[in-house]
Amino acid sequence: MEVKFVNLLDITQWKLTPYQILVLGFAGLILGGALLLMLPIAAVAGTGLPFIDALFTATSAVCVTGLVVVDTGTYFSLFGQLVIISLIQAGGLGIMAMSTLMAILIGKKINLRQRLVMQEALNQFTIAGVVRLTQYIIKVTLLIEFIGGTILAIRWYQDFGLKGIYFGYWHAISSFCNAGFDLLGSVTGKFSSATGYVDDIAINVVISLLIILGGIGFTVIADVWTNRRFDRLSLHSKVVLITSVVLIVFGSIVIFLLEYNNLNTLGSLSWQGKILASYFQSVTTRTAGWNTVDLSKLTDATLFFMVILMFIGASPTSTGGGIKTSTTGVLAAAIWALIRGRQDAELFERRIPQSIIYKAFSVMLLSAVVVIFVTMMLSITENQPFINLLFETTSAFGTVGLTTGITPTLTMPGKIWLIITMFAGRVGPVTLALALALKNRKGNLQYPEGKLLIG
Repeated sequence: MEVKFVNLLDITQWKLTPYQILVLGFAGLILGGALLLMLPIAAVAGTGLPFIDALFTATSAVCVTGLVVVDTGTYFSLFGQLVIISLIQAGGLGIMAMSTLMAILIGKKINLRQRLVMQEALNQFTIAGVVRLTQYIIKVTLLIEFIGGTILAIRWYQDFGLKGIYFGYWHAISSFCNAGFDLLGSVTGKFSSATGYVDDIAINVVISLLIILGGIGFTVIADVWTNRRFDRLSLHSKVVLITSVVLIVFGSIVIFLLEYNNLNTLGSLSWQGKILASYFQSVTTRTAGWNTVDLSKLTDATLFFMVILMFIGASPTSTGGGIKTSTTGVLAAAIWALIRGRQDAELFERRIPQSIIYKAFSVMLLSAVVVIFVTMMLSITENQPFINLLFETTSAFGTVGLTTGITPTLTMPGKIWLIITMFAGRVGPVTLALALALKNRKGNLQYPEGKLLIG
């Protein structure tokens, strides 16, 4: 009797576009995770989560966001915590990467259509080398998580003994996948994140490096590892690295200046604590979801600035969300070209094609529409300050996971809106729009050019 294995790549046999396959893959994983989290065995109290809360948690895990309606460390049992970290790993690697791994393990060949889906999932220009890139992604992910987890395990073993080893590897996966979930509520208080380690150099440095490596994208990591010199890197890698460094440094300086005298955040810390906290919040705002200071005590100016960082997010082919650093770089180049009266946008002595600029503006505009619309909906359903609602919405869309503390208090409509927002943020607004489109049609008729006054 022949035993047949089924994996997610099999859905490529259906009459679906690659965009629809990706969306359905994420949706199926979320639903499966929600059903597991509803089981009594998943909760310490043995009751399981209500469906809406289970769906919210599963969506947050698969979309590597980190927004939670219950404290992960105190509410969930070992089984529930393992379900969540498995969803985070699957969501961080991506549906097609996990499916490819399954196919390789069972010796299944990957056909052309499946490679096209992988091309879309990995945001590559061609299908050449997508299987090899996927294998590389899996190996690099496991290696980095193992190294980071070992260092964290050694550090937390000093505080928690054997439990610290479990903490180390669990949080390494959560950090590298930019998920923001943590179990520290069981030792430092519910919903406390890493606030108990605000001036701990080891915890701050290791977690932030895991976040940065997970956020710059696997293609950039491969490019840097292969070429080793900046001038040999691809244009994409150069833009991502420079944009990331600028945002981290600039973000650290702005947060430091805005919160320096705030006694509820940086004001009461030592110089080491101030610098570490400013740097860590700047890094984690780029879709990671960790925090070492109480975000509800930040000034409105700082919260709004962090909204901007969350909206930009991480980089393509990474575990993070947002409109991406490369999109921001292209937009900046296009605006700078317009200011200088230049016809072409240029980066590192390379001309940016009009199609890339068009796509960048489309991503930015669609993303802004989503954030504005959902914030408006939350303003109707939730009794919270506007800046907190804008912060929560952007955090959900950018798959960040930071919150001013309002997530557990959300109404059911509010949770549903954020579930939709997290999902849209993870798969991407353009991918979601194309997945919902009935058919991609190219018109044979080309109209004469028209002119409009702009600005």
